[in-house]
Amino acid sequence: MLQANAGSGLQRVPAHGRGFPVMLAALVSCFALSQAYRTVPGVTAGAIAAEFSLSQQQVTQFAAAFHLAFAVMQIGVGISLDRYGAKRTACWLFSLTVLGALLSALAPTYAVLVLGQALIGFGCAPALLACLVFIGRHVGANRLSAVSGLVMSVGGIGTLMTATPLAWLVELWSWRAGFLVLAALSALAVLACGLLVERDPERGADATESLGASFRMLFAVITMRQAPAILILGGITYAVVMAIRSLWLVPLFTERYDFSLVSAGNVVLIMSVAMMLGPALFGRLDPGPRLRRRVIFACTLLLAALIAALGLCPAASPVAAIAIAVTMALQGGFTILQYADTRTAYPPQSQGRALSALTMSMFAGVAIVQWLSGLAAALASNHGADPVTAAYLSLAAIAVAGAAAFALLPGPRRQEHAPAP
Repeated sequence: MLQANAGSGLQRVPAHGRGFPVMLAALVSCFALSQAYRTVPGVTAGAIAAEFSLSQQQVTQFAAAFHLAFAVMQIGVGISLDRYGAKRTACWLFSLTVLGALLSALAPTYAVLVLGQALIGFGCAPALLACLVFIGRHVGANRLSAVSGLVMSVGGIGTLMTATPLAWLVELWSWRAGFLVLAALSALAVLACGLLVERDPERGADATESLGASFRMLFAVITMRQAPAILILGGITYAVVMAIRSLWLVPLFTERYDFSLVSAGNVVLIMSVAMMLGPALFGRLDPGPRLRRRVIFACTLLLAALIAALGLCPAASPVAAIAIAVTMALQGGFTILQYADTRTAYPPQSQGRALSALTMSMFAGVAIVQWLSGLAAALASNHGADPVTAAYLSLAAIAVAGAAAFALLPGPRRQEHAPAP
């Protein structure tokens, strides 16, 4: 994992044979598709709910299956990246997305569909960290935030696929066609990684490390004094934005503003472009270790305010709602700073597993937050209130709680909070 390249004593190595950009592009193709998979429910949920006669909570459970599987798999991803490197980990696991997408496309029942989503989540689990591991082997620590932010922005192309194009495909054919297209693209991405990416010339961890030792090292990371604040906020900031992008943006515009599915898909497309630009912007504007945590705290509160404003935006103001959604998506790019904060909060030998734990918390958070927002919507509906508004206000409250935890729980000790070499 990243501990193999973020100051653990191993030197960074140049790309041999094939150029670094070409190999990184192959890995980023997997990341882009993982972004597409995690945002598919935003456009397909309505059609899926109609076909299988699903309740709102079942729809949120369908969407959460991907994220829960993704989070659970992070432990295995971390160990695999340490032992086998980015290429083999990405190729082996991302192949599961082909199987999961085909299973989803052919699903005869809701249970099979959820199983397909879980397989896709398992397969997408290494997509981001494989890119970060690869970057860490070739890029200095002083450029890691900027390059990582650029990768996250480029990977956001996947979210564009699940906006207007997917909405058009769903209306023209069916939601199943979307999964078939993604299965084909996933197969091409696995092939590209297999052919273009070179195997790591050295491994960051001893290949004989036992599973028990790996778990003990991970346990040590998540029990350090700074871990609760980092992991709680990590499980919230990305999760609330993804809950809106994946579940609540389309219902807001189709129900409150009477948009068609394609028109709502256009809003999702605009929001997705903003989500692409955000990480690159904040990666460039990283204030450094001394101010970074204050910026993260302030940005989290601003995010909560924007979510609440979007949920309360009146039916007569669709343009204002679009503007708020785009601003929120762009501002949500500050989550890239949480990766940099995690690096500087841990000693070099722990940074790899710390980043893996952060990623695990992010995607476990998506599953939990989506479920909580669905619960809030169901409770509101049962009491005659607007479920969409309730979902947005619950997400805003969750973001405020995350900011409070980040501010009040212990941070890293001063000597730990230093730039990684």
